[in-house]
Order: sequence, then structure tokens, then C-alpha cells
Amino acid sequence: MTKPKHHIFVCASFRMNGTPQGVCAKGGSGQLLQYLQEELNERGMADVAVSSTSCLRVCDRGPALIVYPENWWFGHIDGEQAIDAVIDSIESGTPSAQHSIT
Repeated sequence: MTKPKHHIFVCASFRMNGTPQGVCAKGGSGQLLQYLQEELNERGMADVAVSSTSCLRVCDRGPALIVYPENWWFGHIDGEQAIDAVIDSIESGTPSAQHSIT
């Protein structure tokens, strides 16, 4: 396996006891993972890894995700258009202003 150029961490809201508590899981972040992976594959972006995480503690802006190594935080990722904006950000090298968490 080659080292990925980018890694997307998607908040799954899980707490230490394994129970989803926050906004991200309730907002459908788990279902968005599938679309995210499918869209990356369709765009030929095999150099991007995707992982789910425990709570990122930005529940007021969830569902949320982070893109590394850029350290871009995105919030209100609530549908396919928002995922597309994140992927577009990776392709262009400029974070989506609409979804950026600053």
C-alpha cells in the first residue's frame, strides 16, 4: 500500500463507551461516508484515504470532517453537495469557504 496524499477523517460522534451521542452521527455522517468513498473512486482519487473518528467536538457545526495533511476542518457536511465541495477543495488545493471551520 502506498501512503495516501490526503486523509479525510469523518466525525462519527462516538464516545468512549461506543455510543453515538453527537450531531454528526444523528446528521447522517455514517451514510455520507459511503457517498464520499464512491465519489472519490469515480474521480480516480485513489490517493485519498477515508476514516471515521470519534467525536471531533465541534457539534455545533456538525456533521464535520477534517482533511489532512492540510488540516482543513469542514462543518455542516449534511449532504452530497457538501461532500462534493470538500472533494473539489482537495482537487483545487483551496478549502471551500462555505463549509470551512475557522
